[in-house]
Amino acid sequence: MFANSTFGISFRNDREVLNCVEDKKELDDHDHDDSSRRFRSCLASKKSLRTSNPIRALVDPIVSSSIKCGKLRGDNKDQISLALGDPSSSNDMSALSPCSVLLEAAVQCAQSRTHTGYANACGSTEAREAIAHYYSIPEYTLTQDDVVIANGCSGALELALTAMLDTTGTTNGSTILLPQPGFPLYQVIAESHGCRVKYYRLDPVNNWQVDLNHLEYLLDNGKNDDVRGIVINNPSNPCGCVYSVQHLQDILILAGKYQLPILSDEVYGDITFHGATYHPLSHVAARLKQNNGISTTRGHIVVPPVITASGLGKQFLVPGWRVGWLIFHDCTGGALEGLKDGIKRLAQVILGASHLTQGVIPAVLTPSSRENATKIHEWKGNFISILEKQSTFCFNRINMCHGLSCERSHGAMYAMVKIHIEKFDDAIQNDFDFTKVLLEEENVVTLPGAVFYGSSNCNCENNRCYFRIMFCASTAVLDEAFLRIQDFCSRHAVA
Repeated sequence: MFANSTFGISFRNDREVLNCVEDKKELDDHDHDDSSRRFRSCLASKKSLRTSNPIRALVDPIVSSSIKCGKLRGDNKDQISLALGDPSSSNDMSALSPCSVLLEAAVQCAQSRTHTGYANACGSTEAREAIAHYYSIPEYTLTQDDVVIANGCSGALELALTAMLDTTGTTNGSTILLPQPGFPLYQVIAESHGCRVKYYRLDPVNNWQVDLNHLEYLLDNGKNDDVRGIVINNPSNPCGCVYSVQHLQDILILAGKYQLPILSDEVYGDITFHGATYHPLSHVAARLKQNNGISTTRGHIVVPPVITASGLGKQFLVPGWRVGWLIFHDCTGGALEGLKDGIKRLAQVILGASHLTQGVIPAVLTPSSRENATKIHEWKGNFISILEKQSTFCFNRINMCHGLSCERSHGAMYAMVKIHIEKFDDAIQNDFDFTKVLLEEENVVTLPGAVFYGSSNCNCENNRCYFRIMFCASTAVLDEAFLRIQDFCSRHAVA
């Protein structure tokens, strides 16, 4: 036997080497166009083929074929996007710019050369300790062991859902309960893994709160579905709603009744306005646990474990830095241990977020000086004040448009706009038509509501005709956008 130790190639004997050369010569002499000799197709995995983002499926084909430049269109209407949830892409960069404390910390981390190597797969000690301290309250103290840092909040959600869900054990895999309307990524991740999703309704008549009766109906009728948990989003993308303590308690009590953990997406955190207040679900759970049997009239309450997903991106205007995290809050005394272990194992695959960007977390969550704490407080107050004004501006302008209406947003940076389809001509049959024709005629990009209802099909069944806007753009840009939208609605109006 001949072996080449340098390249790791081995042959049984010299004759076999000769045969290989002769076989190759025969192939070279053969007609290369013979399909029987072509290299076989490289197949995509089933998981990759199950992965489809409804926003990309619906919107990309339209936007990619649109003309962004107004001069090339011939109407001088440059494209305005109210679609992308990226606060850093605002045209008014002086108003919406990252906090100076954050930027200075990033420079210091880079120049110190202390963040150039690998960090722990679950995140650096300093960053995890800062996150644990930031989210701790007297009723429940967290440690760095309760924190896993990920590649953005989306990466944190992917870690959590991957650890929670299985493709085996039931006919169609395990099941996760998702809000409807809701952020499409939850569905994308679950279905990519071959798992099932069921949607509980958010009630537009009641400020988009969870329809608790519908959620309980799904839980009662899903006992054979291997339901692994409930996802909530507060403040909400796409609805802009913020849940009260009482409503969060009701959700916790219902989840506890059915012994299900809650994955709480809180990436927008304290971006709240118009009198609304952000209450971390883990804090509500800890206080509910402490008061159980003392002040409650509901009888014995099982407080479920909570996994919080959040990050720097939206709250500090650096979504491109890709820093997110998961926080484990377990009032049950150990129910989350197995899931936490699974998430930490999965974290070893990509070793989390950039070590450099992790370095800024302590600077903004646990500032080292009163001066920096004041700067962060003032910056956050100014940022939220701008969003509040722009939210009010959009609310007023939308409700001036023929055939449109919306509820006032109280958090995040979005609003769901209702299309009263009966007030438009035949060119507008559903939410997809509205957004498509609006782009064609006015060069304004919005997202059809269908993508937030877990469907790639556009229709207005069950009174679900909406589109989502983002109000991070400057007031001047928003003003121009709504002038065009108002003209568009008037043009397609019917009596």
